[in-house]
Amino acid sequence: MTARPDRLANLAAAYSDPPEGTEFQTSEVLTIATGHFVHDIFTAFLPPLLPRIREKLAIDYAALGALNVFLLIPSLLQPFIGYAADKISLRYLVIIAPALTATMCSLLGVADSYVVMALLLFVVGISTAVFHAPAPAMIGRISGNRVGTGMSFFMASGELGRTVGPVVVLVGIAWFGLEGIWRMAALGWLASAFLFWRLHKVSARPAQGRGLSLRQMLPDARRVFTPLMWIMSTRAFLSIAMTTYLPIFMQDEMGYDFNDAALSLALLEGAGVVGALSMGTASDWFGRRRILAALFLAAPFLCFGFLNSSGWLALVYLIPLGFVTISPQPVMLAVVQDSFSENRALANGIFLMANFVIRSPALWLLGGLADRFGLSTAFLISAVLALATAPAVFWLPKRQRQESG
Repeated sequence: MTARPDRLANLAAAYSDPPEGTEFQTSEVLTIATGHFVHDIFTAFLPPLLPRIREKLAIDYAALGALNVFLLIPSLLQPFIGYAADKISLRYLVIIAPALTATMCSLLGVADSYVVMALLLFVVGISTAVFHAPAPAMIGRISGNRVGTGMSFFMASGELGRTVGPVVVLVGIAWFGLEGIWRMAALGWLASAFLFWRLHKVSARPAQGRGLSLRQMLPDARRVFTPLMWIMSTRAFLSIAMTTYLPIFMQDEMGYDFNDAALSLALLEGAGVVGALSMGTASDWFGRRRILAALFLAAPFLCFGFLNSSGWLALVYLIPLGFVTISPQPVMLAVVQDSFSENRALANGIFLMANFVIRSPALWLLGGLADRFGLSTAFLISAVLALATAPAVFWLPKRQRQESG
């Protein structure tokens, strides 16, 4: 029997038993990244819709922020999904996720109560969880020794989706009205059809006999996740402020109209695409810790400048601020993938669950601060807390092959 010269077969082989030194498989990485792009277009619907939701339901900042908590609650399932992904093939969950997410997010326009919106976002959270636990592990396995580059492609595609998302929802509202944006779900179903065509014959099952037990993972987990928890805790408020509350901030504090406030988020996310695409690759060359330290030091000071600006200068600040706020994510994912090569999906699931545990109370707290002291003060407190992020970088493990400092 002769081997088929099929790139999909290459992906199956790479994910099943990736030898050290495997070449970076660009076509396969881009296939998964395309699904991530479309998926995250729809998860980006919520922030630009928050001003309309506030008017429709007459709720405060804290309640608006809590909507994101319902989106994040299913992240608690991430370690279990990741553990399963390290044992069995979950490719069909990756394939169907864009369609399910698109459908639920597009129905936000017709939701007429807080409970209905919360339920829709909870289902979106489940769909997001079953996509994001196994997909980065697949990317890690087919990226060879360029895991940072693979994570850059994966995260940049998601950031590009979140950049396009506000524009897509504005176009949908302009064409169909708020209650008619459910029609946009067709894009998600097309994406799932594409993933089915490319991936339905691909085995996402890891190699037999590989994978450490939870007890064997524990020493490395303590070494890696302790500083990562510190990092996520101190930067969570700034990340939430810029990616969740920015459209409301631009409308309430800076006087922008609904459309321009939504487009400001697209500008921030667009800069994040460049950051996510470049910084993961840069970390392959210059080291994860050096890149993270530089980004974490720059972010709070750029936020201080943004808060003291107005008009066109505020928009200018959003470009570097988006770059440094969003780009650490692929580098941190690369740290996780480097450290747990035999349990990539499980480790990624733990990382995402930790993100939920930290971000959920932060969403409520930041909204409560905004209700009590104003959005500007809440943003300022977020930037001050972010100053404590950089020291934790030096407790992260060094990358064995390329990082020496």
